[in-house]
Amino acid sequence: TGLSSNETIRQQQFLLDKSLWALKEAKSLFLPNVEFNGSYTLAGGGRTVDIPVGDLMNPVYKTLNQLTGTNNFPQIQNQSVLLNPNNFYDVKLHTTFPVINAEIAYNKKIKSQQYDLQKIETGIYKRELVKEIKIAYYNYLQATTAIGIYENALALVKENERINTSLFNNQKVNRTAVVRSNNEVTKITAQLKTGMINRDNARDLFNFLINQPLNSPILIDSLTSTPDPHIADDTALNKREELLKLRTAADINKNLVGLANSYKIPKLNSFLDLGSQAFDFKVNDKSPYYFLGISLSWDIFSGGKNKYKVKQAEADGKVIASQTSNTEQQLKLQVEIAANAFNAALINYHAAVSQVASSEKYYKDELRLYKEGTALYIELLDAQNQLVSAQLQANISLYDTLIKQEEIERANASFIIQ
Repeated sequence: TGLSSNETIRQQQFLLDKSLWALKEAKSLFLPNVEFNGSYTLAGGGRTVDIPVGDLMNPVYKTLNQLTGTNNFPQIQNQSVLLNPNNFYDVKLHTTFPVINAEIAYNKKIKSQQYDLQKIETGIYKRELVKEIKIAYYNYLQATTAIGIYENALALVKENERINTSLFNNQKVNRTAVVRSNNEVTKITAQLKTGMINRDNARDLFNFLINQPLNSPILIDSLTSTPDPHIADDTALNKREELLKLRTAADINKNLVGLANSYKIPKLNSFLDLGSQAFDFKVNDKSPYYFLGISLSWDIFSGGKNKYKVKQAEADGKVIASQTSNTEQQLKLQVEIAANAFNAALINYHAAVSQVASSEKYYKDELRLYKEGTALYIELLDAQNQLVSAQLQANISLYDTLIKQEEIERANASFIIQ
């Protein structure tokens, strides 16, 4: 439920979708690009081109008129044509296609690896969420069990209060015992209410992690046994997404170095225009046209700019290699500490269970002696406090082993995420 509805995971999925669209965009750069372009111009004034057609043709026309005895060849004026086209339209489909472009190829590789990187990042969040949900659940069970312990303790102190009141009424104890037993009832009642608040807080956190209403009831599982001690033996790191993330970053850096070096490879592009152009919006057999060509560009000199880009990318690669080595050491330390903490938690739990058994026997003996009048109430109270403390410590120790198990599971990435 948490993996499918947690808001943080949803945000990571949105980022993953964004990376996927970026990859599709990079792939689309290999396809032709077709644009529709249109323009219409009105012009007046400006530069002109003088064409001396009158100076060239009028002498010829004059001679022809003389020879023919007619005026069929009139005199014409010299022409002055505007360079800027007036009342002129041009509409076309402009198509471009990259024939050779190393930058596009490297860009596609990088976007593909960035998509993989985001998938790994999402996996890290999921694995951390799994750990947080499990620990939150164990904390809820721990708080719930603690309430049961306080309720049992409250029953004990109320029974002691009843016994002390009866003994006081029969003048076998003084009022101090009754007052002290009343205080114990008050103290345990306060601890019980505090335990209920802690349980509600644990419930709210658990429901928050799985994106449910905070006061939603939680099913309680019965967990009375400790985890398998051999889980601490798994110290492998090959499944940690953090290392895979750094390896992917190193691969991206290699392509960034290649991208920086791509200036050495010439770029070859082709283009094709299919359109129509004419004056006065005329469309006839002369207005359609096509324009086809190729363009070549090659970076010859840039003042060392491209070389410096390569050096920067290579420096980033060295940083990633150093980070990888450092992260491996940190993860090894994390696994080692988690395993040691788990083993210590097991030792503490078994000691706590033994303490509960001896405390129960001690309390029963002191209660019997107190009823017989051979033990002081302070001794019974000490036995009672030891019993409650031992039970609480055993409860804490049990769930501490489960929490430490989750820390190992997180450290070695052994939980299988579907």
